[in-house]
Amino acid sequence: MLGLRRALGRSSFALSTFGGLSSRTRLATRPLSTATAARSQAKVSGWIVAPATLLLLGGAGVVAYNYNQPFRHTVLAVVRCSRVAEAAILGAIDYKLTFAKSYASEEERTEAYSQCHTRSARRVLKALLANGGIFIKLGQHMASVAVLPHEWTSTMRPLQDQCEPTAYEDLDKMFISDMGVSISDYFEDFDPKPLGVASLAQVHAGRLKSTGERVAIKLQHPHLQEFCEIDMEMVEVSLGWIKHWFPNFEFTWLGEEMRENLPKEMDFVHEKRNAERAMSEFEHIRTSLYIPQVKEARKRILVMEYIQGGRVDDLVYLSDHNIDRNKVSLELSRIFCQMVHINGFFHADPHPGNLLIRPAVPGSKSPYNFEIVLLDHGLYFDLDTPLRINYSKWWLALIAPATPETLEDRKKYAKLVGNIDEDLYPVFEAAITGRAALEGSWEEIDSPPDVSRARSMIDLSAQTEEEMEAIRKAVVEKEGLLLSVFDVLRRVPRRVLMVLKLNDLTRHVFLALHSAAYVQYRSLDRALSTTHSTIRIFLITAKYCTFAVWLDESQRLVTELRRKGLSGMSLGLLWDYFWVWWYASFHKYPVQLPLTAAHRRYEKMYRSIELAEWWMDTGAQLVTAKAWVRGLFTVGGLQGAHKAAAGLA
Repeated sequence: MLGLRRALGRSSFALSTFGGLSSRTRLATRPLSTATAARSQAKVSGWIVAPATLLLLGGAGVVAYNYNQPFRHTVLAVVRCSRVAEAAILGAIDYKLTFAKSYASEEERTEAYSQCHTRSARRVLKALLANGGIFIKLGQHMASVAVLPHEWTSTMRPLQDQCEPTAYEDLDKMFISDMGVSISDYFEDFDPKPLGVASLAQVHAGRLKSTGERVAIKLQHPHLQEFCEIDMEMVEVSLGWIKHWFPNFEFTWLGEEMRENLPKEMDFVHEKRNAERAMSEFEHIRTSLYIPQVKEARKRILVMEYIQGGRVDDLVYLSDHNIDRNKVSLELSRIFCQMVHINGFFHADPHPGNLLIRPAVPGSKSPYNFEIVLLDHGLYFDLDTPLRINYSKWWLALIAPATPETLEDRKKYAKLVGNIDEDLYPVFEAAITGRAALEGSWEEIDSPPDVSRARSMIDLSAQTEEEMEAIRKAVVEKEGLLLSVFDVLRRVPRRVLMVLKLNDLTRHVFLALHSAAYVQYRSLDRALSTTHSTIRIFLITAKYCTFAVWLDESQRLVTELRRKGLSGMSLGLLWDYFWVWWYASFHKYPVQLPLTAAHRRYEKMYRSIELAEWWMDTGAQLVTAKAWVRGLFTVGGLQGAHKAAAGLA
């Protein structure tokens, strides 16, 4: 019995012990299960909270972007600035590495440099297209700077046609904001399809409701006003970084040019004033230039006279209207020479899209059967008298034969005009003239065998295209040329830089008018390969430069007379003064200048230029006559003869 109790006691102890263990075990495992559940719940919550947080932040960002202008500007600034900075920094590194390499031959080095130019230009082009707006304008300006490598200018040139139009609805909102009425209320008829789209504005045709007159309406892209200031800041900051990290690759002049000129181009009231002043400058001159009348001008809206015509380089249009393309090109040269050398107030963006040609209308003062219509007057520049006269004298030195005195004058006036020292003079000369290595400049380069360098701009007519290309190649391969180009762009005053742009654009139009003829007659003597020799425009430049200097000498003569009085004047000085008075009273245009004893140093040059003009014009008429005869028999009939003479067959 006792054993049984002990056994039961031990069993009870065991049961109680087991029960106690079980109880403690349950107590211990309960918080363990709770922790696991909490962790599982936290993991599930994490999967929910993270996307919710991101969604909330994204939504807040969208709301802030759409309704908070400073936030939107900050985001866009970072994105747009990073594109430009990436392209610029990668390009600078690419140049550094390419220039530091050693090459087995000059041909290999030249090819490597060309590929580096192309890669860098394409990077920048991609960034400009992605940013749009005023960055397109920046690229268009780069395309027209003659001293940049050809790979850069050719890569940027398509930007002239890479502009997206603004939707009609957005234009109508801007019109209501600026004019107080809608487009449909202001115009009886409005074509929603633009006639042309540029980087800053687009042009539509319409008809005024008030008068029924057909007009052209220039409307600024509405988004430009919001982003203009921040984009300019971005460009300046990006270019500043490049200058800091790569001092040799300085492009700050682009930012300075944009900062000064873009606000003017975006103010259409300013454009109206420019157009009116340009009209007044030509008021007393018999010229084919025509500037459309402005009907209404607001800061972002310009309503002007509608002009029906063709592009100035459209050879088919010229042929259909019996317009002589040679006269067109020469008249273009006269118009812009008058602006630069005489008026000192010039249109700085005369690309083919801003020039129209039309048959002369009744009452026109054009000396020919056509008028040249100049559009887009947003960008003009003044040249003060000392700069204008020194620039004219420099051109006269370039046209004169290369004597020691002439070479000194060339470098002297380059310093006065462009702040250019002797070491950079050859680059500056090439930028102004569009030609490379006249005699007396870049003496350290080796001209190719049997190739003589021209002594002046006039002598270039004696060189073949192959000879000029050989000299250009020798210049391009010169060590350190690209850095010299950057240095020139940094030193040259902004107004002179705009003259460089003007020269390049007018040369482009001139060559476009002659390219078809060149293809047809390249087997002829080069002087007759086009209807006019390619140096013909330089003769016109020389005449206007001579006239500008003559006028300056005349004004100094008058000043001298007033200072000394009649009692202190010699008989010769009085006679000179009489000629100046007579010319000022009865002549308004530089034709047959009555040069006096006080201006004899210019008389010989002027008369020789006139003789050269007559000789070239006679040769041009002979080429046209030969083309007409050739077309009559080879193309077929009078129509074929007409096409051949017009450079179309």
